[in-house]
Amino acid sequence: MFYDEPEGKVINLHDSKITRFFKRLGYLVIVIVIAIYFLTGIYVVGPDEVGMVRTLGKFSRQVPPGLHYHLPYPFQTVVKPKVTELRRIEIGFRTLYPGAPPHHQLFPEESLMLTGDENIVDCQYIVQYRISDPYAYLFLIRDAENAVRNAAEAAMREVVGKKGIDEVLTVGRSDVQQEARSLTQEILDSYQSGIDVVAVQLQDVQPPQEVAAAFRDVASAREDRARFINQAQAYRNQVVPQARGEAAKILEEAQAFQATVIKEAEGEAARFLRVLSEYQLNPDISRERIFLETMETVWPQVNKFIFDSQENNESVLKFLPLVTREAEDE
Repeated sequence: MFYDEPEGKVINLHDSKITRFFKRLGYLVIVIVIAIYFLTGIYVVGPDEVGMVRTLGKFSRQVPPGLHYHLPYPFQTVVKPKVTELRRIEIGFRTLYPGAPPHHQLFPEESLMLTGDENIVDCQYIVQYRISDPYAYLFLIRDAENAVRNAAEAAMREVVGKKGIDEVLTVGRSDVQQEARSLTQEILDSYQSGIDVVAVQLQDVQPPQEVAAAFRDVASAREDRARFINQAQAYRNQVVPQARGEAAKILEEAQAFQATVIKEAEGEAARFLRVLSEYQLNPDISRERIFLETMETVWPQVNKFIFDSQENNESVLKFLPLVTREAEDE
């Protein structure tokens, strides 16, 4: 403490040092706060993300994965959508618990649809999509998830409305999924949404509960009809080849018999013509030869007895036993 003569005041040196210290401390705190404020602009973009920087609320640039810096809020902000993530939307149901067994909540106002043959079908399905254009996804549409849901529901209703209920329930499910995916993509492209629809998968397709029993009876009848048709076709495939084989066998045997008869007839005719030519040259000799050949053919088949025609006084008739001898020869 000392006395200031010109002004007549007493100055406390200790108080002056404290004041200067607090002033310096205040400046340091301000500098630290400002430094922390500017350091808040450091950010990291993950490998599956894209950084979208906005300056005063307006998009300014897109940055790749890595460490980056932007002006602190509120001058600049960054949004980092995951462009490789496969997102899914459930339509007609919501999964409450994905465990075993899973629990779902049904939304019939989303799943009940009218088919092309004026039947009602309950279609529960999943839409899988990913971000293809981050700028369009963030800045050209509002509420992208709801836009995908509405587009997929409209597309599915249009596709189902062109098909019969049997096709939707059975063989046409893959076509329904593909057509619904393509139509959903067309709708989202018209919105400039920046969304790529990967797949539309039908989870459960069935008639309404009120008519489910009747549809099961119809399906059972169709299965029985298909089974009977398959059995009949199997029997046909077994019988027809056998019949064709038997027919071919009979035809071949007939053709062989025909060829044999023709050849024999041709041979007999040729033989007759040769005999006729010989007969015309020497009728007597030919006639004698034919007689002898005929006798050679006839005599072996006739029982022959030779009797002694001369009369005698013997009581026993003598004869030559040719029958017994020929029988022994045979």
